[in-house]
Amino acid sequence: MSQEQPRRPQEDKQQDKPQPIKYGDVFSVSGDLAKKPIAPQDANMMQTAETMVFGQTQKGGPAAVMQSAATRNERSGLVRHDQVTDVGGNEGVTVTETDVPGSRIVTETVGGQVIGQYVQPTPVAQVAAGGFMEQNEITIGEALEASAQTAGDKPIDQSDAAAIQAAEVRATGSNVISPGGLAAMAQSAAAYNAGTQREQDKIKLTDVLSGATAKLPADKAVTRQDAEGIASAELRNNLEMGRRPGGVAASVTAAARLNENIKM
Repeated sequence: MSQEQPRRPQEDKQQDKPQPIKYGDVFSVSGDLAKKPIAPQDANMMQTAETMVFGQTQKGGPAAVMQSAATRNERSGLVRHDQVTDVGGNEGVTVTETDVPGSRIVTETVGGQVIGQYVQPTPVAQVAAGGFMEQNEITIGEALEASAQTAGDKPIDQSDAAAIQAAEVRATGSNVISPGGLAAMAQSAAAYNAGTQREQDKIKLTDVLSGATAKLPADKAVTRQDAEGIASAELRNNLEMGRRPGGVAASVTAAARLNENIKM
């Protein structure tokens, strides 16, 4: 009569160790991607991509699922806040639109694998030959608008104001802060909020950054250098010394990564 072999202590420890939520746990994907933990910067890139297409992230959509999973992974100490998977970073996170008679098909992918698809009424946007939407590079103004969608309820503090000022400087190419511009509004909001006790009375990101593109005197496509400069400004003025999920720097960084993927 055979006896069951006793488990080794290391095997028990491996089974007891918390495991991150992987792409294969929540999406119908395969291969290397299925084994990858959902990382915060992957989620930020998808949030930005969805916002560019839909105007906001989709409730219950891939970006929301990814953000929830990434937040849980980060809180459990299983991924870093600035972590991006090699699949997402190298092969891209995309939201594409295809025009077919009477409807528009929106497809969301990570590393070339579909994680979400929507069918909508006939699109109002212009499509290029072949039926695919022309994907333009994301501008700094559009990235700021994306942060208004993803973190719009956050009261503006000095780190937000610094990031917005850095964004305006890079968008316009001028160190002169325009009176009544985004940077000036953000600085005023941060000063006001610092002396305001009740959260509901504070000025939020969405109050300043909604329609950011129209409020900028000039704009440009986001580059990695822009993202690094804006993130540096945010961190220098952030007592917690951490980039906020969906905040100004995170949205600009996600936009820069998406732009790099477009150029590939």
